[in-house]
Amino acid sequence: MDRAKDSPADRSKEAGLQAVRPPAAGADFLQLDIGEAPAGGLADWLAGRLRLAIADGRLPVGSRLPATRVLAAELRVSRGVVTDAYRRLGEDGHVAGRGRGGTVVVAAPVRAPAPPTPPAPAGPPSPEAVFAAAPGPDVFDLLRAAPARIDLTPGTPDLAAFPRAAWQRAERQVLGDLASPDLGYGDPRGAPALRLAVAGWLARNRGVRVDPGEVLVVSGTAQALTLFAQVLHDEGVRAMAVEDPGSLGARMHLNARRLATPPVPVDAEGVRVGDLRATGAPVVLLTPAHQFPTGVVLSGDRRRELMRWAAGGGLVFEDDYDAEHRYDRPPVPALRSMLPDRVVYAGSVSKLLAPALRVGWVLAPPAYRDALVDAKRYADLGNAVLPQLTLARLMESGELERHLRLLRGRHRRRRDAMVGAIGRHLPGAVVYGAAAGLHLMVTFDAGFADTDLAAAALERGVKVHPLSWHARLPHRPGLVLGYAARTPDEIGEAVAVLGTVVRRLL
Repeated sequence: MDRAKDSPADRSKEAGLQAVRPPAAGADFLQLDIGEAPAGGLADWLAGRLRLAIADGRLPVGSRLPATRVLAAELRVSRGVVTDAYRRLGEDGHVAGRGRGGTVVVAAPVRAPAPPTPPAPAGPPSPEAVFAAAPGPDVFDLLRAAPARIDLTPGTPDLAAFPRAAWQRAERQVLGDLASPDLGYGDPRGAPALRLAVAGWLARNRGVRVDPGEVLVVSGTAQALTLFAQVLHDEGVRAMAVEDPGSLGARMHLNARRLATPPVPVDAEGVRVGDLRATGAPVVLLTPAHQFPTGVVLSGDRRRELMRWAAGGGLVFEDDYDAEHRYDRPPVPALRSMLPDRVVYAGSVSKLLAPALRVGWVLAPPAYRDALVDAKRYADLGNAVLPQLTLARLMESGELERHLRLLRGRHRRRRDAMVGAIGRHLPGAVVYGAAAGLHLMVTFDAGFADTDLAAAALERGVKVHPLSWHARLPHRPGLVLGYAARTPDEIGEAVAVLGTVVRRLL
């Protein structure tokens, strides 16, 4: 508005308001408050505050001070006060004028000697620290921090194959089409575009027909399991049965939500449903398409037996963690396609693209859907929207299927390299789960502890999981070996190291 055209009444009204509520004098710059300055010493006070900020690092060398006119206006002092303060700093050698570059900090005052440096943090954990005791809550953090030349940790895809170019194209398209309101808080259930894309992906690749409205987007399968455990506990459930051997990480998530995890044995046909009944647990966590870590597929007879158990009130949490990665067998339908009302189904892109994306989905029966949405809402208000929309583009465009075909060929070659290396260097080992997935399980008919084997391997630069981490029932010593993230040459070298260690332990 042109102030010259304001009416006298408007100006009088404005002046009256200013008299009642004058703007505070102060600067965002260094939080300067002119009210702290002594009367008659404004320039001294300002120079002292600036000198202190240079000394304590808030104004490091190279910092540019505000223009004198700007700072004077913010502090409501004359420009001469600021000019005088800057001049004093210049005489001290702390600042220098750079013409149009402004006034720049060029040196800091000499400081008092710094206090003694605290002791450096401890180095990476030793193999003994990782494997000597029963695995605690931080065991996976310790293992990740332990250095190794070759990491055969299971569960990691070939991260070097991440489709960066396709992701960048999709992200640019998303940003180009994104309306400003889409950058606000989204639906805690997930972006509608991704929920639609996930429904299509599951129908094409897992035989699961689902309405997009039933899809809840989560931060990976781990969050899906944690949220569901919370819902169960709130309803009074105190136990969820788990496969044995089965994922240590999943068991830890359930225990953290105060659920007991009675073990149910797994054999060549999958989970033993009779033993599941004997636990009395109303819910079970299963990996039926590619059991972790054995790799077995839940057989048809066991599926029918499980359906009868579920019909009697049982509930299944289906972790479909890597079912898309198959090499020598036909696809296995998800349990969710057979028991939609008794199966909570969870999947993610951690094994398809990268765990760092933290994007997954969960499908729940109607009786649990609203409670899961509430749990997700109060956990984090929903996943980040931009990665969701980018992933939706990859799914809809066919890029994700193309990436999966690429991975299958690459992972198959690495699987073959590991199986061949085991045959050469570990001739007494029994191999499980080679037909699909991203890992193998091997067992040994020997009297050593697999944690000793894992610790000795780590000392020689090879990182693996001992089978005992994932089993509580009696079992032979063994290892769980991931192959997807390593080259065939690295796999051969790592298995040769394992062979050397096994011979020394015998």
